[in-house]
Amino acid sequence: MQHKGTSASIVKAAESLFAEQGFTETTVRQITSRAEVNLAAINYHFGSKKGLIQAVAEKFLNPLCSQLESMLDERLSVTSAGQPSLEELLEMLMRALLVVNRENVNALAVFMRLLELSYMKNQEELREFLLGRYQSKLMPFIRLLRHDAAPMEDDEFFWRLHFMLGSITFTLSNYHTLHALEKREFSTGAEVEIILHRMIPVLSAGLQARADKTYFCRL
Repeated sequence: MQHKGTSASIVKAAESLFAEQGFTETTVRQITSRAEVNLAAINYHFGSKKGLIQAVAEKFLNPLCSQLESMLDERLSVTSAGQPSLEELLEMLMRALLVVNRENVNALAVFMRLLELSYMKNQEELREFLLGRYQSKLMPFIRLLRHDAAPMEDDEFFWRLHFMLGSITFTLSNYHTLHALEKREFSTGAEVEIILHRMIPVLSAGLQARADKTYFCRL
């Protein structure tokens, strides 16, 4: 029980620091200092800082995948409604993110930084971990997104999916700033659900826009 409490304290301290500073900028000493444990505790419980990053990623991605799977199963069980539209799928994703965000205030900031880290050239181990652990869980949802998106090559769909996730997580992780801006500019109250709802037609249009490769020739 003591070991479990120590590992939980380390993860909590790490996710807070990662959300504030980023993964590469946060040191092991900062994490152990905030968690009030000795320097050897991270290696003992997680093997390395990389192992700790994976544990923090799991704390966000496991509930997110569970929420998406549950929402998708519930929607697909209604056979009379047909296949979910792109707009419905985007709404599911946003609702799942909102649920996770309510349960963990650091979740979306960590997720945004995790996306950034995973694209760095020396992070093959992290990419392999994320693909191995979550690709199969997310694939049914991604297949449905692709089915209703415009015809495009795999690499084009990959980038559009990346832009979509980046837009959603950036908006959510900066919700308080956006809320203040809207109140000052338009003198109206803003709820995060309303902001996300406004994103749906924008994201849907981006996925449904015809892929045009002629711009490569102009570069």
